[in-house]
Amino acid sequence: MAFKIPNPDAFAFLDQYRGKDFSGTWPTVVEMFEISCKRFGERPCFKAFHPKELFLTYNEVREKVCQISNYLLSTGVKKGDKIAVSGKNSPEWAIAYLAVLYAGAIVVPLDITYNDADMETLMAFGGVSRIFIDSDRVDNVGTKTGKVNLVEKYSLEDNSKNYPYLFDLKAEGVFTPQKAVEDDIAAILFTSGTTGTPKGVQLTHKNLVSDCYQAQLLMKLYPEDVFYAILPLHHAYTMLAVFFETISCGASCVFGKRLIVPQVLKELKMGKVTMFLAVPLLFNKLLSALMNGVRKKGIVVYGLIRGMMGVSGFLKKRLHIKVGKKWFSFLLRQLSLENARICICGGGPLPPSTFKMFNELGIDFVQGYGLTETSPITHLNPVEAYDEDSVGHVIPGLEVKIVDPDSEGNGVIYIRGSVVMKGYYNNEEATREVLSEDGWLNTGDVGHQRDGYLYLTGRAKNVIVTEGGKNVFPEEIEDHFQLHYDVDQICVCGYVIDAKDKSEGIAAVIYPSADALKAHPDDIEKHINSIVSLVNKELQSYKKITKVIIAKEPLAMTSTKKVKRFEVEKAYKNELNKA
Repeated sequence: MAFKIPNPDAFAFLDQYRGKDFSGTWPTVVEMFEISCKRFGERPCFKAFHPKELFLTYNEVREKVCQISNYLLSTGVKKGDKIAVSGKNSPEWAIAYLAVLYAGAIVVPLDITYNDADMETLMAFGGVSRIFIDSDRVDNVGTKTGKVNLVEKYSLEDNSKNYPYLFDLKAEGVFTPQKAVEDDIAAILFTSGTTGTPKGVQLTHKNLVSDCYQAQLLMKLYPEDVFYAILPLHHAYTMLAVFFETISCGASCVFGKRLIVPQVLKELKMGKVTMFLAVPLLFNKLLSALMNGVRKKGIVVYGLIRGMMGVSGFLKKRLHIKVGKKWFSFLLRQLSLENARICICGGGPLPPSTFKMFNELGIDFVQGYGLTETSPITHLNPVEAYDEDSVGHVIPGLEVKIVDPDSEGNGVIYIRGSVVMKGYYNNEEATREVLSEDGWLNTGDVGHQRDGYLYLTGRAKNVIVTEGGKNVFPEEIEDHFQLHYDVDQICVCGYVIDAKDKSEGIAAVIYPSADALKAHPDDIEKHINSIVSLVNKELQSYKKITKVIIAKEPLAMTSTKKVKRFEVEKAYKNELNKA
């Protein structure tokens, strides 16, 4: 049966603005926001509750964006200039981003967790001339290495003593920008691969806007929706799937500054969030806390709840009858998800069990897939036809092919279409390595596809080659630990068994949870090994873990809560290679 696009008219409304408000195939980001202001000017746009409340309509956001953009133009900013934005999530962050684009310049979003030296290295490489940044960083950034020469610095918060708050930036007179067109670069996003070497991904206006609208072919969004920006906005996932999707459809966005569960739950409730996008770590934590609470009520209550969840899941999946929200409203309130319409997981692999249990509870819970180099969304599970084992159906308009598949159909995933980056900034060699002349991008991921749905195996660079010549992907094994609550972090690595034939064994570097350390202070190694033994029973013989290393401190993580595999392997190199 052919796949039916759930929302085929997602961007049909653009036709009434084509030729008047924009002339390209797609609007630029600026034109997209202008159209939304015409359609939804008095609707709420940006909200924040912490550290102080701030509520702005589309028209109010536009007024501030134009004011700041005009100031930038008055001080000499011109088309193609690169201006950085770095800070905790806030309406100010998003407004600064839009103001840079309104001035015809290019945004360089930077991770606020970078130290000053690393940030300056990226700024110098990217040719950044100005920066919007939080008040606690604005004094020092640009002064550490001598690598970068900033013309001006601006504070995203109103408590800086030495640098102007962005809302106070005003100019005498009106200045006209040289407008960008759809094939111009809108943003340069720095991403680090497994080697730890950053690359500047150049994304055009067409990349970002086409991805924003085409993703809606698989998921309908409404002006009444409320998104929640809790993951870092500099990351492609939140930037596109939360920030851009919000302003494309007249929805509103609540900005969360800190990934602290009690505060997240409070803001979800206060904001009446309907669209909650997060990473596996957060969803697993919420689910584990919920189910542990149910367990404490006794085996009878737990068995009854799990049985009802099974019935709810069957009715939803097979008969499209949704009873979960009604049956489990008392549980969803504990997670502050009583208003949630859809939860989306991205940024890493999610075990099917988590996917399944949220749907059983009555949430339309799906996952997607993409890379920074693809703007980032390429696949998304429609809520009407989701597959718990898949990272999603390909977005209509994109092409996917599997190169050099093995006997099970798994090969390297290649993608082509309007969302694929222009290339890496000032790095033609790296660009040629992943992007062919006819537009195919080598994702570096391995998997297979069936009926348009994509099934991931792992990263090609992470593959472990065992003694028997079998390829094992660490992500496959790590997935089995995601609902073992005594394992806080895990990184599966290869270690050399035979240097001559380059065969590897499978090791797991594990950092136990605080509860596990408290409950097993004298035998934590024995307890963790017992969990590994349970997982090994679920795995094929050649995938079994044969070495366990208990980490004494938390493993290095990215700002989107993924373990930095390269850094862990480097830190535990001696223990991994010990006979």
